[in-house]
Amino acid sequence: MAAKLKKGDKIVVLTGKDKGKEGTIASVNPKTGKAIVEGINIAIRHVKQSQNSQGGRVPQAMPIQLSNLSLIDSNGKATRVGFKMDGDKKVRFAKTTGDVI
Repeated sequence: MAAKLKKGDKIVVLTGKDKGKEGTIASVNPKTGKAIVEGINIAIRHVKQSQNSQGGRVPQAMPIQLSNLSLIDSNGKATRVGFKMDGDKKVRFAKTTGDVI
C-alpha cells in the first residue's frame, strides 16, 4: 500500500497524551505502522556515560502509531490523504482542500 504519511510531513496528533500537538515526521517504519515525530511522545531514557558522551537522563522521541497522526493542510487543519493520477504520475492530495501535497 502506498504511504499516506512520509518523512518530512507536517502532522498533528489526533489522540493520546500529546493530542493537538504539531510536528514533523523524522522517520517512518511501514512494517510496524509507526512513525517518530520530533518533539512528540517523549520518554526519558537513562544513558550510561562513555568516553565521548555524557551520561544521564536523555529525552528521546518514541514511535507513535500512524493511525493517531493526521497531515496538516495549507489552511493549518488536519486532513485525510487521498491518491489521484496527475497525468501518468500517482500523487497524494489533501481531502479537505484538494491540493496536491
